[in-house]
Amino acid sequence: MANEYIRLPTHSGSGTVTTYVRIPFFGGGGSPPVPPAGGKGIFGGGSTGSEVLTIDYITFPTASNATTFGNLTVARYTLAACSSSTRGIFSGGQTNSNPELSYIDYITIATAGNATAFGNLTLARSDLAGFSNATRGIFVGGTSGFSASLRMDYVTIATTGAATIFGNLSIARSGLAGLSSTTRGISGGGSTGSLSLRIDYVTIGTTGNATTFGNLTIARWTLAGLSSNTRGIFGGSATVLTSTIDYITISTTGNATTFGNLTVKRAGLSGTSNSILGIFGGGRFGSLPSLVVDYVTIATTGNAITFGDLTQARQSLAGCSDSHGGL
Repeated sequence: MANEYIRLPTHSGSGTVTTYVRIPFFGGGGSPPVPPAGGKGIFGGGSTGSEVLTIDYITFPTASNATTFGNLTVARYTLAACSSSTRGIFSGGQTNSNPELSYIDYITIATAGNATAFGNLTLARSDLAGFSNATRGIFVGGTSGFSASLRMDYVTIATTGAATIFGNLSIARSGLAGLSSTTRGISGGGSTGSLSLRIDYVTIGTTGNATTFGNLTIARWTLAGLSSNTRGIFGGSATVLTSTIDYITISTTGNATTFGNLTVKRAGLSGTSNSILGIFGGGRFGSLPSLVVDYVTIATTGNAITFGDLTQARQSLAGCSDSHGGL
């Protein structure tokens, strides 16, 4: 006899709460099912109208409200994040007085506390995206000199120091989203001055220019990305708010396919994941920053379900985790 884990949504006065329970499983042989992956998801920075220092975390797989983790070294929004299983990295962004920053911070994910200075990007920019595998983090695109950027930088996550140029995107764009497998980094959407459908990919362990992967189902920017090792998910959009969620198979190339919808239409949201659940946090709903955290099961399709709330409503934040698809 083995054990099988199943996800059961339950309901309370505060909404849907997801728990995992273990039940007896009687099978005819083979390996027992693998229990749901755990891990910690991190959300950092953002804007409430003013730039935010706050870093929050959620714990997979139990749905609940976020908990305060610490603070960034500099309050900012439209920043990017990536991570290994031990470190989270935040880079770039802007403040109300400075439209393009080069700061890179890091945190130790297992230990709540404030971020520490890591180094600087090769080019100060905001509205960029990040993705990573276990050793290397890559930051792509963004706005530099008030124009969309082609630039891709990389860092070695376990060290500190200045970023190094990786290559160029296939087209310059800002407000794009990133996700990864252990070998490939994917960037989708953004703006070139007009909204983009473009999805690019790189091989994380090398350097060089990005290659076209395919197109999103709709052109959009300030969207979020997240992934397992096999499937990438993109959600949300501006300038026209949307709840659209798309997916791709990371190891192939081709156009995205419709997955479902977010619980609330919003833009400027962020994504994080473990190998099973994809989490979308914050964003802008209408003109107001959002507390909403919702989730999808990455291997399926369907609409998102409420997970909980951030500690602070905010948009243009960045997400990472210790258990995402690049690890």
